[in-house]
Amino acid sequence: MAVYTEVPDEDLAVFLKAYDIGEAVSFKGIAEGVENSNYLLVTTKARFILTLYEKRVERSDLPFFLGLLEHLSAKGLNCPQPVKARDGAVLGELCGRPAALVTFLDGVSVRRPTAAHCAELGRALAELHEAGKGFGLTRPNALSVAGWRTLERSARGRGDAVAGGLDALIAEELDALEPAFAALDLPTGVIHADLFPNNVFFLGDRLSGLIDFYFACDDAFAYDVAICLNAWCFEPNGEFNVTKGGALLAAYHAARPLSEAEIAALPILARGAALRFMLTRLVDWLDTPPGALVKKLDPLEYLKKLKFHQRARGVADYGWRP
Repeated sequence: MAVYTEVPDEDLAVFLKAYDIGEAVSFKGIAEGVENSNYLLVTTKARFILTLYEKRVERSDLPFFLGLLEHLSAKGLNCPQPVKARDGAVLGELCGRPAALVTFLDGVSVRRPTAAHCAELGRALAELHEAGKGFGLTRPNALSVAGWRTLERSARGRGDAVAGGLDALIAEELDALEPAFAALDLPTGVIHADLFPNNVFFLGDRLSGLIDFYFACDDAFAYDVAICLNAWCFEPNGEFNVTKGGALLAAYHAARPLSEAEIAALPILARGAALRFMLTRLVDWLDTPPGALVKKLDPLEYLKKLKFHQRARGVADYGWRP
């Protein structure tokens, strides 16, 4: 989440007239994340998240994202639900941007996940993958291998200013990962693709909800698992915590058994996921406009993770022995 577009009070008032959600009491920008402009809206009836869609989000993808939330919620997954206007629409326009309201979920995100949190996450991720089955719309992963090439071109020639040798390392990784990913044949379906700790809410040690589905797409389920290994199981010093990794993988496997092919592919998938987030962070680091209310994320955090995955030889390196 972030704020790129400021919303004047008078524009907000006009937008809210289309909804039956009460009068605005408070309206505050949310600075976490890097993709869309997000606000916490409190009205006389309830709390909501208002999102203005920016940057990498295409207007044509919004029916997929909003429809997916409705589908997953109907399947029992605790996630935000789109709020319908009086005319039944879930998508409007505000300050020249597509905009939508979704319900607010109770809970807090954890900054330092424990093994228990990772187990809860693994179980919820498997439940998400199962709940996504039967959803009628599809969306390719715009930030899979072909997208990595686009990001590399955007940052080309500027990476070495962030870390010496980074441009060459990225080029070498792309050359290695493209054929490796092309050779994979894994079960696919709807994945979240961005399930970082700040997108998962807990009440105590119990997971209470999943949010921010605006990278959701159709891709390999195991790639989503690999994204979570990167996001949840490394310590601040860059070391992989095998206890957390084992807890995440075991809980996922108990809820949705991983195939032998998925298990064998996890190291290369985790390596690709690390490159993907390093690239998007690098482009945002270089190109975020001055004055944007957004927390830029360090791309070099994912360089350290990438180097760990380059050395991994199997799931035992992630703390799991199926």
